[in-house]
Formats: sequence, structure tokens, C-alpha cells
Amino acid sequence: MNIFKRIFLNDFFILGLIIANALLIFIQEFQFSSIILDFFEPLFTVAFIVEMLIKINEYKFNNYISDGWNKLDFILVLLSIPSLAIVFFSNNIIQLNILLIFRVFRVFKFFRLIRFFPNVTHLVISVHRAIKASYIVFAGFFLLIFIVSLVTCSLFKNIVPEYFGNPIESFYSIFRLFSVEGWYEIPDLIATRANMTIAVLSKMYFVILLFCSGILGLSLVNSIFVDAMISDNNDELKNEVSELSAKIEELTKNIEKLNQKHSH
Repeated sequence: MNIFKRIFLNDFFILGLIIANALLIFIQEFQFSSIILDFFEPLFTVAFIVEMLIKINEYKFNNYISDGWNKLDFILVLLSIPSLAIVFFSNNIIQLNILLIFRVFRVFKFFRLIRFFPNVTHLVISVHRAIKASYIVFAGFFLLIFIVSLVTCSLFKNIVPEYFGNPIESFYSIFRLFSVEGWYEIPDLIATRANMTIAVLSKMYFVILLFCSGILGLSLVNSIFVDAMISDNNDELKNEVSELSAKIEELTKNIEKLNQKHSH
């Protein structure tokens, strides 16, 4: 049991399993199948289950699950367990091919490599801080796309139904437009199907829409997100300056007290 603990609590061994598992899934996606590959497929799932159980037994469940990376591992292992059913049941009895899709989720365990990157903890904290600070902006931008998509659907659903035939298609087309992806194709297509007046007005409409909502809107969202990420560094700098100022003030007071003693 101690040997198993030393093995499965070794991060480098687990990373080796993760890399090997990812390579196996990569090869299998080429529809290349063999007895050896099919044999190793469930072994990786069992190995990750054993790792999870050993860590839960070693650290206790509350301590284990309190770590964010362990939460990710726990969820991914649970999602991959159904793929083991293919070992115990025959495809002739029950269609279990769909369960093999769950094995793909184990590839996300590859994210554990990020833990070895320098300053990754600071980066994760900064991203989390930026998301919390920007969620109102993201919600507002989503609402803007929703409103514009409904308006555009009402205006052009009969002319270009492949883009604005219903609110869902319209929402996707507007999202593409805001990402400056092939924005000129839609007004050009409208121009070929409508009269000159509608063609000119539609081009003006999409240019204004792209400039105000796409370029300026995305720039605003991006600037707020980046500002929230780097503000963490600014806060640290402010704290260091405050601590330094407090130390200087304390040192100044001590010097004044010494001077007063010498004067007496």
C-alpha cells in the first residue's frame, strides 16, 4: 500500500499517465484500433480512479476537494467512469459506443501540466479577478447582441433567411459580425437580392453596427478585462508603497523621539 501511495502521489508519474492517455486517445481518433490499444484504454481510467481514491484517503475528502485542481480531477474521473461499461457489456446486448465519448474528457486532465508553469497561480487569480470585475460588461454585451439580432431579424429575415431567418440564426450571424468575421458578405448578399435603396441603407446599417458595436464594443470589453487583470499588480504595488510609507513614518517618529531625549 505504501508503494502505491508513493507512486500515485508522485506528480511526475501522474503527468506521465496523463500524457500517455492523451496520446492514446489521439491515436484512437484516427480510427486506428488494436487489441493493445483497447486493453490500455480502461487501464488509464482505473489508474486515475486509484489515484483519486488514494489521495482522498491520504488527505481526507474535504481537504482533497478544497483544492481547485483536485475538483477538476474529481469531475473528469467521474465523467470517464461510464466508459468502463464497455468492458463488462457486449455491444450486441446494449449500445455503449456513446459511453466511449466520456473518455475524451480525460484529455482535460492535461491542464494539470499548467501547475508547473512559473507564476501560474498568480495568473489564475488575475483571470478570476478579471472575470468577476467584467461579468456585468459581458452581460451587457450579450444583451446588446440579443437586441440587435432581433432588430436585424425583423429587417432582413425575408431577404437573407440563411443569416436572419429566425432569432437563433440572427444571433449567431450578429455574433460573427461583431467578431469582424466576414462582415462584408452579408450586406453584399443583401445588395444582390434587394433594390438599390435597401442595398445602400443595409450597407450603412451594417457599417454603423460594426463600428459602434463590433469594433468599439469589443475594444471596450477587452480593455476592461485587461485592466482588471493588471489591477492586481497595481494593488500589490499600492500595498507595498503603503507598508513602506508606514515604516518611514515609524522610523521618523523614532528619530524624533531620540532627538528629544538627546535635547533633554
